[in-house]
Amino acid sequence: MIHQSLDNDQGSTVTGDTVKIPIRPDAAASGCTLQQQDFHFDLPPELIAQHPPAQRGDSRLLTLDGATGQLSDYGFRDLPELLQPGDLLVFNDTRVIPARLFGRKASGGRFELLVERLLDERRAFVQLRASKAPKPGGQLRFDAGFTATVLGRCDDLFEIHLDDDASLLTLLEQHGRIPLPPYITREPTREDQERYQTIYARQPGAVAAPTAGLHFDQALLDRLAQRGVERTFITLHVGAGTFQPLRVERVTEHTMHAEWINVSTAACERIQATRARGGRVIAVGTTVVRALETAASKEDVLRPWSGETRIFIYPGYRFRSVDALITNFHLPKSTLLMLVAAFAGRTQILSAYRHAVEQRYRFFSYGDAMLINPVQ
Repeated sequence: MIHQSLDNDQGSTVTGDTVKIPIRPDAAASGCTLQQQDFHFDLPPELIAQHPPAQRGDSRLLTLDGATGQLSDYGFRDLPELLQPGDLLVFNDTRVIPARLFGRKASGGRFELLVERLLDERRAFVQLRASKAPKPGGQLRFDAGFTATVLGRCDDLFEIHLDDDASLLTLLEQHGRIPLPPYITREPTREDQERYQTIYARQPGAVAAPTAGLHFDQALLDRLAQRGVERTFITLHVGAGTFQPLRVERVTEHTMHAEWINVSTAACERIQATRARGGRVIAVGTTVVRALETAASKEDVLRPWSGETRIFIYPGYRFRSVDALITNFHLPKSTLLMLVAAFAGRTQILSAYRHAVEQRYRFFSYGDAMLINPVQ
């Protein structure tokens, strides 16, 4: 099965739907008037990282104190000295699958397919690029020799059913290609099969990497452990929708794509124990923030949670479960930039991004990182 439980945890879970956004009373009005343009910044194209650094951890690290706006420049390998014994790092252990396939429609036209989300062993939501969109009942004939049937369409996504007896995940692992983000303007290489994957990835299902985790190698994890920094894991299967731009001008009118998450009993217990002893919960990536905030969204107590989330976090949001955030630099006007702006303050984040541009930091998936302390 694709959606496995973490740490052999058998704790109870709750399947959820769209999560409402808790807004601080003092921020409600501003949240309603936020526009796409409020999250724009100028980025020279040459700062978009096209390749990973020579070694994991060779990247740079910009720290931001949301309360004061103070910025400091470090290397990512300095991270253990910036954390305290008793802090808890929460990682996303999703594994990127080779989600890109090619073939021909029954009518003969070529198509390119990108899996957005695996639904079960033989069904998936996919993006399809073709000269003409296939109709329900149409057959897709893949270059690797198997076929699938189009069941229907939901907005920009098509639901397909594999005609083969094998599982779709098995066929993807055998014949698929790593789906690099659209801003990496080159074909994937053998190096990407390793580097566009965290070293602790174990739950297959993502079609994009949780990129904050790409900076960690085993030596750095060992140094963090020696420092007394603990770790635990959640799962969020990152979908290709993470790269989709907002199609509405007013931020509050945007609808998030769905992604599958699992926050286990074991993870909740580690987080609660950290808080009880006065340690900080540090999310490694925005995916971890979205997972934990979903699990804590209906009350301030974090509980085990499994299912889909569409949580959309933008300025005005009251964070319940995260005390600091490690994250890469995000696309202009993106929902992830809005999330970090909610965490550290929009003015502070945009100032930090201007500093990063001036100092020639590398941006996006294979780029550098930030360690952010919250504004609230």
